[in-house]
Amino acid sequence: MPGTFFGLSISKSGLYAAMGGINTTAHNISNTETSGYCRQVLNQQAGTALRVNSTYGMAGSGVDMTGVVQMREEYYDLKYRSNTMMYGEYTTKEHYMSEIENYFNEIQLEGFTTTFNSFFDSIQEMSKKPADLTTRTQVTNFAQSMCEYFNSLSVSMKAVQEECNFEIKNQADHINSLAQQIATLTKQINTLEVNGGTANDLRDSRNLLIDELSQICNVSVTENIVGADVGVTSYVVRIDSQLLVDTCDYNQLIAVPQKHLTNQTDADGLYTLKWSNGQDFDSASSTLGGVLAALFEVRDGNNKEAFKGTADTSYGDTTITVTATNVNDIARLNIAPSGTITVGHREYVYSSFVVKDDGDGNYVYEFELEEGTEVTRNEDSAPVIIGRDVDYKGIPYYMSQMNEFIRTFSREFNAIHTSGQDLNGEKGLDFFNAADTVTGKDFVFGQSEDDEMDGIIARSFPPEDGNVNYGSYYFLTAANFKVTSEVYYDAKKLAAASSITDGVEQSDIAHKLLDLKGNVDMFRQGAPGSFFQTLVAEIGIDARKAEQFTKNQLNICSSITNQRLSISGVDTEEEAMNLIRYQTAYNLSAQAVTVMNQIYDKLINYMGA
Repeated sequence: MPGTFFGLSISKSGLYAAMGGINTTAHNISNTETSGYCRQVLNQQAGTALRVNSTYGMAGSGVDMTGVVQMREEYYDLKYRSNTMMYGEYTTKEHYMSEIENYFNEIQLEGFTTTFNSFFDSIQEMSKKPADLTTRTQVTNFAQSMCEYFNSLSVSMKAVQEECNFEIKNQADHINSLAQQIATLTKQINTLEVNGGTANDLRDSRNLLIDELSQICNVSVTENIVGADVGVTSYVVRIDSQLLVDTCDYNQLIAVPQKHLTNQTDADGLYTLKWSNGQDFDSASSTLGGVLAALFEVRDGNNKEAFKGTADTSYGDTTITVTATNVNDIARLNIAPSGTITVGHREYVYSSFVVKDDGDGNYVYEFELEEGTEVTRNEDSAPVIIGRDVDYKGIPYYMSQMNEFIRTFSREFNAIHTSGQDLNGEKGLDFFNAADTVTGKDFVFGQSEDDEMDGIIARSFPPEDGNVNYGSYYFLTAANFKVTSEVYYDAKKLAAASSITDGVEQSDIAHKLLDLKGNVDMFRQGAPGSFFQTLVAEIGIDARKAEQFTKNQLNICSSITNQRLSISGVDTEEEAMNLIRYQTAYNLSAQAVTVMNQIYDKLINYMGA
């Protein structure tokens, strides 16, 4: 049977429960604007009833507080982080694609169309007065202006690539910082909860860090109870299935500058990421997602056009011969002069390469391995790749397109120009050129006698041939595109006629050069202007696509955030109602105590009188 003061005990439990509810509500209200805060609720249940020897059988013992819990739905957490990852990827691509588009913008600056048209307009004027030095000078000046346009674009593209590269290191450092904080918070949470506490606010801080991490890359979280009734959990965070945090321990990402370039026009020192435990970080993973994936794609994106082919190698070889490649035109060759080549599943470092013709119009590549390096196994028709396929149109893709344009256009233009004579009656020189990075001398696009005898079409280094600086169009890039110095500084060197025997007013070569502007057979996109306009249109489409995806994903994220907040967010009106409820419950419990006090006063002080 319950004791005499049992009713007072029941009322006291009601007072404590109401006060606990008021304190929890006050905590919610004070954190209404706290980022990442999850609404907390005091859980209550009826106290264990007592068996009594009477007709009603059991007597209630009041109320028990079972704990303060968070109102959090794991489903919405997963949904929020998945969509935040996609938003981080799209918004990063939007930023960099808009930057690239601005560099190619035809409205804000005198772009390709203006310089290209001005150049051919000057050739047309020269065709009317081929002996006039003024019109000849205009041709070389407008040509150099077009070259400088591409030089400027190359510098800008490389600057964007370096910006992406720098940001990759920043994001890696940010991930490391978040991992350290998550591990520290997990240790604090376990320390508190092993003693029976509930670290709700620390859990909020940890979830906020996971939310922040989810925008950078694909994140998965697993939390499991360790043992039974000990209050300790294992908390594992993975980035794209690669371990980042294991409860109180964490892994770190290290940004390592690459020793070798992948593409001919890449910026120096591009970073690869590695784990501090020695494992490789898979930056090429299709599920990496987030800001980090976007940065890698913009920096390394080649539209899946990496150099590929097949090779047969034998143990001990110092040269790797590659056939059946996807690059059968020097204008489209953009691999680095020296770098790494993967044969089968083994990676080798090559110091140079030469390109030969097999006699049927197919290119054969011979890669010379760096000194002291040999092939370590026999390979039969092994797949070969330099770099990796990245299914995105990033900096390498747009640089390769520019290189293809200027190489093809220069090759056609030079072929006509060298077939004519200048005002001195001498054979025309290459009109468009590039300077040797070592000697500073302009190239003579062609083959030396030794190369021609050996069937060599191109090398990754200029051949040594006396005073003539022979080279292939592989050496011509958007970065070093120029007018041949002799032609630029001496307008008489410009060839306007196939022969000046009949007079210097002959201009048949000038007319042939003029016809190149409308030559629809030069590129698969048609005339030269169409090629570049198509490229600019591609950039515009990619930029608009990134912008639209960003807007769509932002709307999705906003919707999911609202769904998430509907459960875990603090509603001030609801909390105000809870405050009144708990206040009423407290007042009623206090009134019950007063009644019990009056009863006990009569029982103790007056019944014995």
